[in-house]
Amino acid sequence: MIKRIISSVLVLGVCLTPLTVPVMVQPSWAQSQNSQVEKLKQLLQQASEQERQGQPRQAIETWQQILAIARQFKERRGEARALNNIGFNYDRISQPQEALKYFNQALPIIREVGDRPGEAATLTNIGAVYDRISQPQEALKYYNQALPVMRQVGDRRGEAVTLNNIGLAYDSISQPQEALKYYNQALPIRREVGDRRGEATTLNNIGAVYDSISQPQEALKYYNQALPVMRQVGDRAGEAVTLNNIGLAYNNFSQPQEALKYFNQALPIRREVGDRRGEATTLNNIGAAYDSLSRPQEALKYYNQALPMWRELGDRAREAATLRNIDAVNNRSQPPSRTNIPPIPK
Repeated sequence: MIKRIISSVLVLGVCLTPLTVPVMVQPSWAQSQNSQVEKLKQLLQQASEQERQGQPRQAIETWQQILAIARQFKERRGEARALNNIGFNYDRISQPQEALKYFNQALPIIREVGDRPGEAATLTNIGAVYDRISQPQEALKYYNQALPVMRQVGDRRGEAVTLNNIGLAYDSISQPQEALKYYNQALPIRREVGDRRGEATTLNNIGAVYDSISQPQEALKYYNQALPVMRQVGDRAGEAVTLNNIGLAYNNFSQPQEALKYFNQALPIRREVGDRRGEATTLNNIGAAYDSLSRPQEALKYYNQALPMWRELGDRAREAATLRNIDAVNNRSQPPSRTNIPPIPK
């Protein structure tokens, strides 16, 4: 009897982009407002540094100051950049509605000033937020507006990101063939522009689609291409996702012993990078593999480590699935849980 791995294949992909167009100071006021110009330069440098150091809340405060100066001097391009980057940082602290509020203020200004690359980036950002809040159909509306603009301005890297994100959205609405169509457009572009991390992401996502349509051998082919690239670029979180996915594919081959090798490599990395959701997922998967090997006490040990983590994360669906798996181990007269759990984006 095949024991249920309670998480589906984890995928990587949605990413947001801050705008890097410089805030221009107008000659008419720059000469008479030198102190403001200097302050603006300092604030821009400060915001950039805060984002690099992973301080999104502080960056929001700094961008708000930049926004006030840009509005004071009617510097529309700078206003749009500040609005976009405030939205970007709100997304980083998991406040998607605030992020959308600022992106939606930025978009008409960016169009007004004719900033086509900025328009494409902001459309992609809006789509990415909708993807994160499980509204893939809404996400697709914005990605499909962004894609022709990316192509028009020749932004090949941005085009690949958007193609990948469209694939992810189609995967979310259970259209695997459409997802593959877009991932397979993204992959050669990522290779062309030398985006190794992006290449590994798309390889992983192609593997995830093949896993979802019960082609684990094909899935393994892509995961095994992704894994060395993840390691080469030092993407520890992505490496853990890919190791977990390889384990899932082996489980689908009914090779739980081989699956355990990969789950046991993924688990310490997920702890190292502080990925609590990923850690709980892999603990569940280890439990399921031991269950398949008829080692119920080992299975219970891992399920019981995962259960309080799901509660801590407030993930009621996975908590319920883990409880059902525990019940299945304790009571062999009932089949193990086969709950369909949606993917967890990176």
